[in-house]
Amino acid sequence: MSTTVRTGGTLPTRPAAAGGPAGRADGAGGPAGRADGARRRRAPLAAVLLALLAVLVVVAGWALTLGQADITVPQVWASAGHHLCAAGSGTAGCPANPLTTIQDAIIWQGRAPRVVAAAAVGAGLALVGAVMQALTRNALADPYLLGVSSGASVGAVLVLVLGLSAALPVAAFVGALAALVTTLALATRRDGGLSPVRTVLAGVAVAQVGSAVVSFVIFWSSTGDSYREILSWLMGSLGGTVWPEALLALGATAVVGTFLAAQGRTLDAFTFGDVSAASLGIAVTRARWVLLCAAALLTALLVSVAGSIGFVGLVMPHAVRLLVGSRHHRLLPVSALAGAIFLLLADTAARSLFEPRELPVGILTAAIGAPVFAVLLRRGRSAA
Repeated sequence: MSTTVRTGGTLPTRPAAAGGPAGRADGAGGPAGRADGARRRRAPLAAVLLALLAVLVVVAGWALTLGQADITVPQVWASAGHHLCAAGSGTAGCPANPLTTIQDAIIWQGRAPRVVAAAAVGAGLALVGAVMQALTRNALADPYLLGVSSGASVGAVLVLVLGLSAALPVAAFVGALAALVTTLALATRRDGGLSPVRTVLAGVAVAQVGSAVVSFVIFWSSTGDSYREILSWLMGSLGGTVWPEALLALGATAVVGTFLAAQGRTLDAFTFGDVSAASLGIAVTRARWVLLCAAALLTALLVSVAGSIGFVGLVMPHAVRLLVGSRHHRLLPVSALAGAIFLLLADTAARSLFEPRELPVGILTAAIGAPVFAVLLRRGRSAA
């Protein structure tokens, strides 16, 4: 079987590790004829994106109303229209706000930043997961592969132990960047290149060192409230998100995520190995450096806002491949929207299931993601 990319070159007939849990590049889990038929039967990309975007809007509206305050979805959208009109031309001539002052604050200062952050973080993590799986040709790759999460955890734990929780996002971002620089320094060959195997091993080493530092700091210094704050952050939590943090996550996903989503052709080439990518005109070393750094930067920004939320970046790309296949111009944007919907639903459940107590959302993503990934693996094994 040969697969042709848009440049007109022909890729070798070797299955890619990032093609899905079964390791197939065609994403269909069967011979070429069935894969081609599946591709012909797939819905147009625009239709899939519009459908997922509509689902995201509906879920966001529902999430805004869920809670003790008695607020309906029509009231939320009417209030949104009021605020948009007032922001553009003042309150004169604008429809009345159906919410009371307290209800308005609950929606737009309490729940809305959290909803925006959940969608942005979910989209970014799913997008980065798909990119990392292609770059490393590793079906188990996720956004935290380069040790970014452990570095962020070190920075976050240090400021929480010192009682400087207001500086947590900055400290987590600095720690994540330090871990990234260390990983890339260890992974770089003498000729300046980066190999997938060295990158993965360096990331594992940095992650283990970071975990050891976090464990030591918690054991030696944390007590009472600081311990609970640390535990909540390490498990991943969007509780208490404010607008600056939500806008940071949204802006990072919009800017860096758009860049990554535009690299579909490059990632398609990487899926079949460095030699094939180079034969198709890809500057392998430069492209890998740029994409790894962009993916790690986005991960660092998202982790600084939400902590370490697992399984979104690992599971969502695999699940989406079953829907749209492995070609990255389809996989990346669909993964982003699917990740946004998934994390928004998980975070809404985390704050609602045991109300008034709240679960860290990372517990739910792991509880949901691990069985789903096991199902995907079993399906891939039966198709192999």
